[in-house]
Amino acid sequence: MKTTINGSEIKQSTGETAKISVRNLDLFYGEKQALYKVSLDINEKEVTALIGPSGCGKSTFLRTLNRMNDLIDGVKITGDIEIDKENIYRSNDVIKLRTKVGMVFQKPNLFPMSIFDNVAYGPRMQGIKNKKELNQIVEESLKSAAIWDEVKDRLKTSALGLSGGQQQRVCIARAIAMKPDVILMDEPTSALDPISTLKVEEWITKMKNEYTIVIVTHNMQQAARVSDKTAFFLNGEVIEYDETNVIFSMPKDQRTEDYVTGRFG
Repeated sequence: MKTTINGSEIKQSTGETAKISVRNLDLFYGEKQALYKVSLDINEKEVTALIGPSGCGKSTFLRTLNRMNDLIDGVKITGDIEIDKENIYRSNDVIKLRTKVGMVFQKPNLFPMSIFDNVAYGPRMQGIKNKKELNQIVEESLKSAAIWDEVKDRLKTSALGLSGGQQQRVCIARAIAMKPDVILMDEPTSALDPISTLKVEEWITKMKNEYTIVIVTHNMQQAARVSDKTAFFLNGEVIEYDETNVIFSMPKDQRTEDYVTGRFG
């Protein structure tokens, strides 16, 4: 299926493989409109990158997918977002939604507690108390986040004593521990050194067969390396959405070409 936005055709799935379907999404902060008629499908078990200049609406859009914008006073949202064909704004079970849709933020936001307790926090809140089960969840989550070998001998020490890159991977492990279907990542490597960035990118590439991943990034090379599809946002609108190699090599909209080639942004 194709949708036309501002004269550009936006390729979308038929909906059969879409994990997330967004239709005619508008978002307002008070009187200021931040998103305009956003419509796109995000396929299951793929990596979708959201690119565009600062302030273009990509992080705002990302936060609509787990209703994080609900926490901001004065926000009004119209349109439809379905995850697994269920409209997330017609359900009152936000806790269930945020269990299903995990999030990793721009900066590591670990709790002031041990590495173990950070990863075990979510499962404990879900009612899991069995120590053996918690041990298994923590180990599996840290292994999946590619940091187990670095922290296995210091699980009871403060997570805040880790490096920035290590903290971010523990944040990923904490998200994984909730057994989500979708993981949202808001510029997860912008505060990291190149080696830590590479480790996070390797995790994204490795784990896309298990999760639907949506990542906001300012790094064009990163989007090209890790994503299957890319959406280009500008002034709150989706200008173009297609296979990543098409967006970077044969964009249909001149504004997309100007952005990915560095002429602005």
